[in-house]
This record gives sequence, structure tokens and C-alpha cells, in this order.
Amino acid sequence: MTKNLIIKAGREALKLIRENGLRQEMISVVPGAAGGPKWLVLNRFDRMLFTSFLKNRSTPLNLIGSSIGAWRFAAMCQNNPLDAQARFEDAYIHQSYSSMPSPGEITVESHKIMDHFLRHENLSEILNHPSFYINFISVRCRGPFASENKAVQGSALMGAYLMNLISRNFLELFFQRTLFTRTPENKPFLAKKHRANRIKLTVKNFKKALLSSGSIPIVMEGIRDIPGTPKGTYRDGGVMDYHLDLPYSVNIDQIVLFPHFTSRIIPGWLDKALKWRNPLEENMKNVLMIAPTVDFISKLPNGKIPDRNDFKLYLGRDKDRFRDWKIVVENGQMLADEFEELVLSGKIKEAVEPL
Repeated sequence: MTKNLIIKAGREALKLIRENGLRQEMISVVPGAAGGPKWLVLNRFDRMLFTSFLKNRSTPLNLIGSSIGAWRFAAMCQNNPLDAQARFEDAYIHQSYSSMPSPGEITVESHKIMDHFLRHENLSEILNHPSFYINFISVRCRGPFASENKAVQGSALMGAYLMNLISRNFLELFFQRTLFTRTPENKPFLAKKHRANRIKLTVKNFKKALLSSGSIPIVMEGIRDIPGTPKGTYRDGGVMDYHLDLPYSVNIDQIVLFPHFTSRIIPGWLDKALKWRNPLEENMKNVLMIAPTVDFISKLPNGKIPDRNDFKLYLGRDKDRFRDWKIVVENGQMLADEFEELVLSGKIKEAVEPL
């Protein structure tokens, strides 16, 4: 039993780690889930993972994110990831809004955050990183979801929710999954049956594509006119792929390392309230999930990981939110330190449990 970390693995990953422990060359894919401010608890874990544990990697590592997961990777794939992540952290923590922000206001603030940590010269660095291959997911809206009218979007969202109760496959009636990828020919995830548009990332489309991956329906404006894509309105990839329940195509001796902020993997955004909706076991067979324990979370400000409700909780008290979010980031160092100790000592062999 570990103090601060939940460590769980699918059947193939479990067998592999119990026999061999964990070495960085075993890791083939790192997913990054959607979740808004929740990413702050993983901030220091990311720093350890990408600038220490995976620092001297010689083989390609595929990164696949939706929404904030994609933004995290855009920082860590820069030539100076520590500086990029520090800029991202600073801009994200200090975002501020009026008492009833419009989608336009939130979209403008998101642009500001992006511009603060993602400069023009950083784009070619990300797209030419020697070992980290970035990929992220958005959705192209069908029918009324392309509207910016809140009432229209809300009605469409209710329809999608009801159809999703029957099957996640019905989400394709409302959204077209779009995979923005550095290497369209490389297919470590998303099999044919998922029918995703594969769009090559370029310097011209990167920032718009990244913004679309986190453009929450109703909350933010959709993103249009992304170079290299079919015409339409693009929104948050988490609508379909919230916590990345994907068919990862990796070898039997490879690991999908999933740093997560909760012990539950929720397939889609509309599944949050559906306690019975779980990821497919086959998709998780190579996954090693790392997440904070309930005990660790209970000691954070308000006894929880930050989320979008904090903007209401701290309304009129932005300085208090800034302070508490920074405390969460600092406490996240314990997760990074514990993971490193478990891996280096080999104790991860005993600590890992079935997912």
C-alpha cells in the first residue's frame, strides 16, 4: 500500500510490471485526460516525468491528450519544458473572470493563457521534438452543435446525453472525432472502427487546433477555420474522449503510462454521472494508471482537487484561489517523489494492483 499514490494496471501491464518493475524504455504511450483545473495536481508529476524520468529517451513516445491534457503536452514538448510549464502554470492559475462570464470572455482568456506559454518559435520545437510525438483530440460538431446559441447547444447536448445512455456509439451522430497528429501515418491508437479524421499538425494550424481541443460546449466559443481541416466548428475533445478510453495499439511488452487525477477512468464527458459506464477492459490491458489517493486529496485545500466549480466557490476572492491552487501544485511534488522512489527501488512491483 502506498501513501499518496494509487497504482493500478491492466492485465498485460500488471504481469509485466510484477515481473520486471518499470523502466522508461517500456513506456510507449502517455495519455493526458481532460479535466480543466484538475491538471494542477499533476503539474509536478509532469515535470518529473518529462524532464527527469523520460529525459534521455531514444525511441519515440506518443503523447495523446484531450482538452487540458493536450495543453500539458504542448508545454512539455518545448525545448525548455521547465520554463514553458512554469509560464503555463502561472497563466492558468491567474486566469480571472467577471461574475457571469460569456463564452466570448472565457475564449479570450484562454487565448491569453495559450499565448503566454506557447510562442510562435515554440511551435516548430514541438513539431520536431526528437522523441515526444504529440497528438490530441477535438470533435467536429454536427448539426445544431455548431451553433453558438446556448439554447440550441443545450437542446443538442440533451439529445446527445440521452442517446449516449443507450450507447457511446451514438455520439457519432453529433460529433466527428478529429485526431490532430504530428505523424498521421503512425497509428498507435484509434482503430478503423472509430472513424476519426486524422489531421496533420503544422505551424499554421497548431494553436487553433489546440484551442479547439479545450473549447467546452456552451462554456466557450467553438473554433472555426482551422487550416487543413474540413470546414466546421470544432470543440472539446473530452466530449467523446474524456479520460482516453482508447484501443492503444502497443506491443505486449510495452506500457501505456496514464498519470491521472482520479481513480476512475470516465470514457466520455457525458458519462460523468453514469457510475456504471466504465472503460473497455481490452482498451486498458496495457495501461498503468497513477493517481492520488483519497487520503492525499483530503489534505488539499477544501479537501478536493481543483475543478471548474472553484471559479464560483472563490467568486470575488481570486487571490484566495490563486493561493490554494499554488498549494495544490506544491503538494503534487509528493506524488512525483513517491513515484520515483517506487520505480528506482523496484517496490512498484509490490505496489501495483489490478485496474
